[in-house]
Amino acid sequence: MKDLQEILAIARQVGWGAADILKSYYHRTAADLNLEVEYKQNEPVTVADIAVSKYILEQLQAALGNEDFAYISEETYNSPLSQDKSKLVWIIDPLDGTRGFIEKTDDYAVHIALIKETRPVLAVVVVPEAEKLYYAIAGSGTFVETRNASPIKLSFTPDTRKIEDFTVVVSRSHRNQRLDYLLQNIPFSSQKAVGSVGCKIATIIEQQADVYISLSGKSAPKDWDIAAPELILTEAGGKFTHFDGTPLQYNTNDINQWGGLLASNGQHHEVLCQEAARILEQWDNI
Repeated sequence: MKDLQEILAIARQVGWGAADILKSYYHRTAADLNLEVEYKQNEPVTVADIAVSKYILEQLQAALGNEDFAYISEETYNSPLSQDKSKLVWIIDPLDGTRGFIEKTDDYAVHIALIKETRPVLAVVVVPEAEKLYYAIAGSGTFVETRNASPIKLSFTPDTRKIEDFTVVVSRSHRNQRLDYLLQNIPFSSQKAVGSVGCKIATIIEQQADVYISLSGKSAPKDWDIAAPELILTEAGGKFTHFDGTPLQYNTNDINQWGGLLASNGQHHEVLCQEAARILEQWDNI
């Protein structure tokens, strides 16, 4: 089997190819754009999702095969490709932020993560409209590249600000009363609305925001929403955990990431988790 650096080079090339396909759909004129939107469990799926999923799977399988790897894509996770948990597992979101893609907000991304047992060891997140590709190998840091520039290693600068000075990045569409109550009672200085999880984490890495909070309700984020962005954030020095501080687990018997999740630049992370849990306990007792 190839080593992780060789596998990463393949994943980066596939990520850029996936971005090109998405942009070809995204920038078509209204006259010839037919995304054929369908809804699965109240979430939109377009022909772009399906085309990019097919492309990523075909490219990875052609380069790496099925002997050492299993494959889980948002569009194919119930297929035989995803059933062997003894292998390294690719967890893929071909189009994270489909609503933003449809609504032309620019907030969409490609997520590609490689999971060993239950944790990510390699990740690629591409933000096509920013022409940026973020990548990481566990223990080796996070890098960002554009098509015409050498990769740059990313890390957070020392931060002495208080929580009251922080900006929280929030969803454009996935909101509920519990989350609104929580955000009203943590004294962040401002909120920044961004669609895709990958784009949200990119805003934290780029130090345009400081915190992201996810609360599951009737539904929850899926493995493919979180796995690649998590490794990109943590290898840059940030943190992404459950409110109780435990790490996220992937490729378990449940693709949902239930409960409260908090991503941050690493500053005041434990305090933020404890405060979030306390405030939600208040809400649940109202």
